[in-house]
Amino acid sequence: MNFAELLNRYKVELSIFTVWLFHVSAVIGILIGYKDWFLPLTPLNLLVCLGLILWNIPALKIQDLSLLLVPFVLGMVAEILGVNYGLIFGSYDYGANLGWKFMGVPLTIGMNWTILVFITASIVQRWVKNIVLGALLASALMVLLDLVIEIVAPRFDFWEFDGGEVPLQNFIGWFAVAFLAQLIHFRFFKKHQFKLSVGIALAFFFFFGFFAVVEI
Repeated sequence: MNFAELLNRYKVELSIFTVWLFHVSAVIGILIGYKDWFLPLTPLNLLVCLGLILWNIPALKIQDLSLLLVPFVLGMVAEILGVNYGLIFGSYDYGANLGWKFMGVPLTIGMNWTILVFITASIVQRWVKNIVLGALLASALMVLLDLVIEIVAPRFDFWEFDGGEVPLQNFIGWFAVAFLAQLIHFRFFKKHQFKLSVGIALAFFFFFGFFAVVEI
């Protein structure tokens, strides 16, 4: 077996290892005082996660990429309405650590929507084949992760709501936008990756859950 065949055979395991290497390194680096170096690299981390997802989708086609653009576009539109008009999620602003912004919203947020829709759908579809029920459960899983992230986001200069309080509207809005994206995803996207998605989801929960408990 040559290197290319070996790489292809174990690419899921290598991808999970890479995701966890990034997140564990970030936790350690932030804990020992390099917060200002690691946090601005968040866009790179999301880009790596998205790249690994694309790498692991078998026989990737233009149609697959088009479907993965759906949550990106839906997420960006919803976030632009939120940041500029206080709609859907409430009134909030993005900080400096998520990279370049379009109309006040970092492009990495669009990537984050794509990643979260993909991984939660991949996890849920393992057991649930009904489109509506699957979309509901995957959306609930996305909101659960958002609950954890919201604790950390202001401290990491990701985003912050006016007045410092996260409104209930945010979680309702998150669920609504996620549900729409998930309905489309469940209906048309058929190339899920369960093992990698579990690895990424657990890494996200580990990173944000850790700093939700440990203040820096």
